Amino acid sequence: MQKLTVFFVSDHTGVTAEAVGHSLLSQFRELEYHALTVPFIDTPSKAVALAERVRAAMPAVVISTLTDENIRAGLRNCEAPVFDIFDAFSAPLATLLGMAPTASSGQIHGMSNSYHARIDAVNFALAVDDGLNPERLGEADLILVGVSRAGKTPVSLYLALQYGKKAANYPLTPDDLVAHTLPPVLLKHREKLRGLTLSAERLSQIRNERLPGSRYASLENCRSEIQAAEAMMAASGIPVIDTTRRSVEEIAALIVHEEARG
Repeated sequence: MQKLTVFFVSDHTGVTAEAVGHSLLSQFRELEYHALTVPFIDTPSKAVALAERVRAAMPAVVISTLTDENIRAGLRNCEAPVFDIFDAFSAPLATLLGMAPTASSGQIHGMSNSYHARIDAVNFALAVDDGLNPERLGEADLILVGVSRAGKTPVSLYLALQYGKKAANYPLTPDDLVAHTLPPVLLKHREKLRGLTLSAERLSQIRNERLPGSRYASLENCRSEIQAAEAMMAASGIPVIDTTRRSVEEIAALIVHEEARG
């Protein structure tokens, strides 16, 4: 059987269609599919042209976040099932709330205050990445700590971009680990600290991709660094998340959730 082609279609960036679509399709573990994201379908003529692409790619499925009825009409002759994410929820919500939804292309991605806050947070995360500019740690909402290659940078950037959190990250160096206490610059901000750790085997694998065969990447050294870092963070009462089998998205959500509970 020919592999299924899944079109993620949007009148804006396609991020929502992709995220929800992949999440839904992941429930069907034996399914093999080829994904195509088609953003900025913001005119009826673009929708008609896309319908031709879909017909040529059959068997296919369309997962859509199109909001304009005139644009959506252009997809009706695509000969593939179209699953509209907004449609699934808009009608029940309209009934519940007693009001009609107002369709607006790309509305959730507008240039709002939230957008500017996220951009500011990203710029901050880059400015203080990997221990840079420690004098700015007081501006941080959160400070991620852990050994080198524990995942601090991608998590801090995701926290900034997705949640608007000003997240700094600070590496625990071999000198810090030998001292058995957190660097003084971190102790001043203890309530903002969040620790990241992972298995020695996974850390060794990650480091070997960067510096194969080095002492830095050896399993023995990784195990020693992780044990020292975990002991140091436990002694300071820092919440710690094991990143071994977690995605960046999961780690960030756990950090934000724990912060909200605290």
